[in-house]
Amino acid sequence: MIRLVFLLRRRPELSLEDFQNYWRDQHGPLVASHQGALGILRYTQSHRLEDPANERMGAARGGMEPPYDGAAELWFASEAALAEAGATDAGRAAGKALLADEATFIDLPHSPLWLAHEYPQINPNPETVVARPKSNIVKLHFPLRHVGTLGLDEAQQLWRVEHGPLIRSMAPAMGMLRYMQVHRFDSPLADAMRAARGTVVDPYTGHAEAWTDRSAHAPTPEARAANRAAIEDERRFIDFTRSTMWLSKEHVIVDRW
Repeated sequence: MIRLVFLLRRRPELSLEDFQNYWRDQHGPLVASHQGALGILRYTQSHRLEDPANERMGAARGGMEPPYDGAAELWFASEAALAEAGATDAGRAAGKALLADEATFIDLPHSPLWLAHEYPQINPNPETVVARPKSNIVKLHFPLRHVGTLGLDEAQQLWRVEHGPLIRSMAPAMGMLRYMQVHRFDSPLADAMRAARGTVVDPYTGHAEAWTDRSAHAPTPEARAANRAAIEDERRFIDFTRSTMWLSKEHVIVDRW
């Protein structure tokens, strides 16, 4: 299983509300109509919330990149399955139609995408934790880039093997319901997708995502201490100035699992 991660910035003439409405109500059904041709197993949209917590989280890390307007994520059986589906006549027609529609509302050059593998850290079974619009659950999206002193593999290993267990140990204090690391892997297929969109923003090392229930979690001394410890450990491998984070709500458009 692989995941396509596509961070979106809206075209400058669109408000956040107009962008998110079109993405959900027009583009979402268009993607769903091509799920068979492209082999899409799951497709979600995470819509950024205009929430003061976004700015606080960035300030706590000394300043970060502006958050994106949302994240589109699509799951496929494998990289080979995605390539094979895209090489068919139906797959090429679907890709052309989706790209044409993306250009009407997405600032494509400044919206990076990449392929990734998932590394679950806290994952309830069944996977029923979703930050639906009318729920009290929110999803944290944390696209990160590693510090220049580390290579991609080295940074991802530190993130997975050392930072992951630290966050798991503090999850109860932080009110975390689910926590996933999504690690980028380099792929000629992703390179071709970026080239087709004229992408000028470098892909990220990956992203962390975490779900919390705001109605069930109040700030405590333990939570604040856990947050400080998490940030201090992040400094070992994350370049905060080239990373970003925000809270969002999820819309599940396709789910064939």
